[in-house]
Amino acid sequence: MHRITSVMVVAACFAGQMTMQDQAAASTIQYQVRNLGSLGGTSSGGSSINNFGLVSGSSNLPGNQSTHAAAWLNGATLDLGTLGGANSAVLWPVKNDFGVLVGVAETAQVDPLGENWSCSAFFPTVTGHVCVGFVWRWGHMQALPTLGGNNGFATGANDFGLIVGWAENTVHDPTCTLGSTQVLQFKPVVWGPDDNDVHALPLIGTDTSGAATAINNSGQIVGISGICDQAVGRFTAIHAVMWQGNTVINLGSLGVAAWNTPMAINQRGTVVGFANAPGGGDPGNFNVHAFIWTPFTGMRDLGTLPGDTTSQALGINDEGLVVGESCGANGCRAVLWRNGAIVDMNTLVAPGFTDQLVSANDINDVGQITGQSTNAISGVSSTFLAVPSVH
Repeated sequence: MHRITSVMVVAACFAGQMTMQDQAAASTIQYQVRNLGSLGGTSSGGSSINNFGLVSGSSNLPGNQSTHAAAWLNGATLDLGTLGGANSAVLWPVKNDFGVLVGVAETAQVDPLGENWSCSAFFPTVTGHVCVGFVWRWGHMQALPTLGGNNGFATGANDFGLIVGWAENTVHDPTCTLGSTQVLQFKPVVWGPDDNDVHALPLIGTDTSGAATAINNSGQIVGISGICDQAVGRFTAIHAVMWQGNTVINLGSLGVAAWNTPMAINQRGTVVGFANAPGGGDPGNFNVHAFIWTPFTGMRDLGTLPGDTTSQALGINDEGLVVGESCGANGCRAVLWRNGAIVDMNTLVAPGFTDQLVSANDINDVGQITGQSTNAISGVSSTFLAVPSVH
């Protein structure tokens, strides 16, 4: 197993980078796509790619009963480990250019309240163990503190040492939605600049729970505000929000008060994510469309590929290129939005790559994209790296 430190990551990342955004603007983009390695299982996926090509996400271990947070750089697949439990993962675009990674990991402790915390939706087996946010740097995974409760989750880190996510406090909330198995309130939090410093962010009005999902280098944070529900999503995401300092701003919706979830924010303050769209029946049903938000336009629906019913915008770079997925009866396809127009990424792949790109999860400022691909014959799902070339 390879071992890597943040110093090695930064040094390697700076080598051999070149931008082609300007050339691509006036030309046809094709992507040279390749699958990256795994940790021995048959499912992996990339969630984040920084500006120097460091990919991070998760990969199943042999037998597919557990998954570990993983990183990929210069041909190496790196196991980031766990915090004593079976599972860990990097699940959001981290957006740190100094080799710092954040995510969620299980501990050896069984959850004393039997909660079905956020992490269980992303792991191959439900273990009932406590999950906490982690920061990984200098080759070491460190747990991030909660607000006194059991569970936490880290999503993003900027280049100034601030980490965002959500964490439980000690309040047993009687309003927790029936069937969510959530007992304690959870709040959007910021850790840093010392990793042991944690403070909660304010919520909208009388909302009781929420989460922070992304942060940029200006300190703008985005996330959700709502009620105690399954952590995280549905009615915890009544409001999509942005925090500037201790001020919380409502980013609006597409007309339904559920699943309004920012996923990423670029250095220009443009936000992308997904929000429930009208026509899905019960408001709690997952009927989301990708959105983009700017202070000038507000929230705008990015739509789906023809024939699809849902979409999610999952990453954005500083050039305004947006990536995500569009899904329908025949599954999901990785997509790219350019100037608001949606394109199936599978139509942009150079000859020689035969897997289906099912989700594009992040894009860096060089235009490199990572996500998940699937082989139709073997069923193996892999982390992919797509590098743009201009024709």
